[in-house]
Amino acid sequence: MTFKERAKELVSKMTIGEKMSQMKYDSPAIERLGIPAYNWWNEALHGVARSGCATVFPQAIGMAASFDTELMYEVATAISDEARAKYNEYKKFGDTLIYQGLTIWSPNINIFRDPRWGRGHETYGEDPYLTGEMGVAFIKGLQGEGKYRKVDATIKHYAVHSGPESLRHGFNAEVNQKDLYETYLWAFKYCIDNANPSAVMGAYNRTNGEPCCASKTLIKDILYGEFGFDGYVVSDCGAICDINEHHKVTEAPAESAALAVNNGCNLNCGSAYNKLVAAYAIGLVSEEAITEAVERLFTARFRLGMFDDDCEYNNIPYDIIECDKHRELSRRMAQESMVLLKNDGILPLKQGQTVAVIGPNADDRDVLIGNYHGTPSEYTTLLKGIQNANEGRTLYARGCHLFKEDEGIWAEHPLREAVIAAKHADVVIMIMGLNPLMEGEEGGDASLSAYSGDKPDIELPMSQKILYEEIKKTGKPIVFVNVSGSCIALGDQDKNCNAVIQCFYPGAEGGDALADILFGKISPSGRLPVTFYKSTDDLPDFEDYSMENRTYKFFNGEVVYPFGHGLTYSDITESRIDENTVEISNNGNYEVNYTVLNFEYIPHKNLCGFKKILIKPKEKVTVSFK
Repeated sequence: MTFKERAKELVSKMTIGEKMSQMKYDSPAIERLGIPAYNWWNEALHGVARSGCATVFPQAIGMAASFDTELMYEVATAISDEARAKYNEYKKFGDTLIYQGLTIWSPNINIFRDPRWGRGHETYGEDPYLTGEMGVAFIKGLQGEGKYRKVDATIKHYAVHSGPESLRHGFNAEVNQKDLYETYLWAFKYCIDNANPSAVMGAYNRTNGEPCCASKTLIKDILYGEFGFDGYVVSDCGAICDINEHHKVTEAPAESAALAVNNGCNLNCGSAYNKLVAAYAIGLVSEEAITEAVERLFTARFRLGMFDDDCEYNNIPYDIIECDKHRELSRRMAQESMVLLKNDGILPLKQGQTVAVIGPNADDRDVLIGNYHGTPSEYTTLLKGIQNANEGRTLYARGCHLFKEDEGIWAEHPLREAVIAAKHADVVIMIMGLNPLMEGEEGGDASLSAYSGDKPDIELPMSQKILYEEIKKTGKPIVFVNVSGSCIALGDQDKNCNAVIQCFYPGAEGGDALADILFGKISPSGRLPVTFYKSTDDLPDFEDYSMENRTYKFFNGEVVYPFGHGLTYSDITESRIDENTVEISNNGNYEVNYTVLNFEYIPHKNLCGFKKILIKPKEKVTVSFK
């Protein structure tokens, strides 16, 4: 029997009440049928999350900067191995709790249309094609390619969702058909066509008036109809209650639950589907609709091998968690995630110098691990990585608070120490930027954000601007390392610093990876997956979902660093042979992982291909695109 046939047979034995109970994310056991309790909610955005120790890879936006789909596949395979290994142990307790199952609510393939959106660092950037390619690699690595699924991948948030966070529970995103299909839905279709993800998660907002988790247009007509999706749909957490409470589309929870089920939302994260009993009793939803939803869910559980002893993933051992191989893989991805934005020749640093490491992000573990993260038992802060690699003396000064200009008269005043350290150094490495507690999800990890996880602007905090200006006055060479999950206005740094590196949130091995680049152990190879704008004033209204004047495709102004920008330590030249073929020459002395980008104009600039190649010194490589 197929997985679908087995699911249909099992569901036929359930009562209507038992069926409805299985449509909640915290599904109870049905002991008479041998069905254990199962919690569907698990996270693994860039490593197994919220479930104890795990390998923490760079945040998604950093992995996108690698433009390396093969490495992304390896990373996702390691993540799914760790998720399976944990599940194999957890299920021995007789059930699974939240963050212990095989249904992973990742990746986030929303388009990072506006740098103020706090959750943008969970995405693969502003380009639909890059997002689709990285998403496909991640999904395939998670789900495996055997008879069973290793884990289920869930693409989210469907659809037209990218802030503002504070408005998401009642916001209506209005978008024309061109932007809907070309930008907001493109990666969803691409992932469905090329990676067959198990699940899709609906968004909180409305799109063109319809609540996304109960939208006939988005779910029934487009997702299941046009796109031919054959998996299951899960709501975002609490989103179905929003339909009556905030969107005011329905008047009561039972109506919201029925609307969602009737339009194809099979699984509820939240409490709304507790009202399905009432909805069924008054004829708002049929048993046929309930049955169809539950059959989809149990097809997934059978496909995951939950009821079979011969599943090929049942024996993945627990000692694979945070193993040396996975930590080395995290370091490789961190190396490829960092983007060299400017270099006047100061990098790589010469050994034997006195280096002053200055800034509030230098010795902070939080900036390594991003949000939706696991717990690394071993990690290397950016400061520690530099200390490990530097053969000369390393001075350190925090310099300022992350964002507070005045911490009070009794607090430490670290600015003068930073000036002293700079004056005693040959070169200064300033490690500045944001923190995942400052940008993230509304109600989530971004506890330091005053804007529900979003940013009011793209400026460095004033406390850091003051520190930067004082260090500039010393006249010492400055390597500026910006740590953030999003664009920061770096116009002054580009003008006045000797080198600028965008670090994103680089994972547990981030410190050693940064040092590998700073001291020339490897050449940087990352490219920006987002545009770095000059000023917040250049951005359209945050609440406007039109793509006009947004991202590299449609922005009309000047930028500090464009989408796709990234330097290496070698002298690389590209020679276009024809519209589909490029010859790459490495005229320098560094072996480089180099990404070749292929653009078309339709009529705007549009990424339509990329390949990452390893090119040795004095070598020429011909790259062809379909």
